[in-house]
Amino acid sequence: MKFSPFGSSESLIILSRLLLPPGRGDAPLPPWLVELDLGIAEISREEFEDLLTLAHSHHVVMRGLEVFLEIMRRAGDNGRAEWAATAFSSERARIEKAISFLHAICAAFQAGGYDVTVIKSLDHWPDLGSDLDLYTDASSVDVLRLMTRSFEAQIAPRSWGDRLARKWNFLIPGLPEAVEIHMGRLGQTGEQVAIAASLAGRAGGALFGNHMFRVPAAEDRLMISALQRMYRHFYFRLCDIVDTATLSETRVIDYEQLRSTAQVAGIWKGVATYLAIVSDYMKHYCGKGLDLPPFVRVSARFGGDDVVFSRGFLRIPIMPQSAKLYGAQLTTMLLNRELRNSVRLSMLPCLATAAAVGQKITGSDKGIW
Repeated sequence: MKFSPFGSSESLIILSRLLLPPGRGDAPLPPWLVELDLGIAEISREEFEDLLTLAHSHHVVMRGLEVFLEIMRRAGDNGRAEWAATAFSSERARIEKAISFLHAICAAFQAGGYDVTVIKSLDHWPDLGSDLDLYTDASSVDVLRLMTRSFEAQIAPRSWGDRLARKWNFLIPGLPEAVEIHMGRLGQTGEQVAIAASLAGRAGGALFGNHMFRVPAAEDRLMISALQRMYRHFYFRLCDIVDTATLSETRVIDYEQLRSTAQVAGIWKGVATYLAIVSDYMKHYCGKGLDLPPFVRVSARFGGDDVVFSRGFLRIPIMPQSAKLYGAQLTTMLLNRELRNSVRLSMLPCLATAAAVGQKITGSDKGIW
């Protein structure tokens, strides 16, 4: 295993220990009982700020600081407890504001007779991502009209990738987070129409804070996460580990259904690999991985040993591992005679190359990726 240190920053190790204590899922010991092993008893203010910055980028501020704060209070360390309490309060205010906007947006869709499902953003609860993601099968004309008239939203500039994926980003006055709405398609190039078409039918209501939202079924959540991590960004956040662990612990995942749907979409190997990576990371910190059926492990192309911490995230290798997953997805679509979606997906390497060149020349891949 390469998880520790494998290039990890001290902040990543501390956050991982806060979020994934030994025995998680099996009546774990209270986190404060392993305080000395966490390495936070003498953390400096600068080190705390580094920890907080990483927690923000990994969408685990609320969950990480909740444990940190409890440890400091029980240790009688009022100074460090105050650092955490201030940051915790600030993040909670941000999330409450964003959730209120999100609820108003969903209500406006429903009032207009449009289906809408919140994807990705609420997977991190009680944390929240850096933008608000929605899926709808409404037409772009209807969505643009609703967002501009109801919320005075401005349409953010669209990249080539946004156009292929058929998604729009909206900027709403008074809301710091962008609202990203996927319309009728999922996947980096909008190649996944089968998953998208059945998303709303399998979605269900769930309470987040004081608001009800429609969110995807567990299997769809995992497929969307795998599409994002294994086929687009090629890195994990700690929230992906913790979110998936929490979902697994609820025992609501139908792995047979997940395999069946993901195989049709051509992403089963990527989903299985995603689960294997999460399981390996958990095993290192908790002493126990996910309770996965054997057929998941058999289908996984690689696991946690191939993950390295670099540039702030847990990176997965693009060549050759992720490239082979992409090839398998494209092959499945061609065999299924999804010619238009295959053409979309075949543009991904060109798009990625253009983004990499743009990043090297200008320092940004905006307008491309």
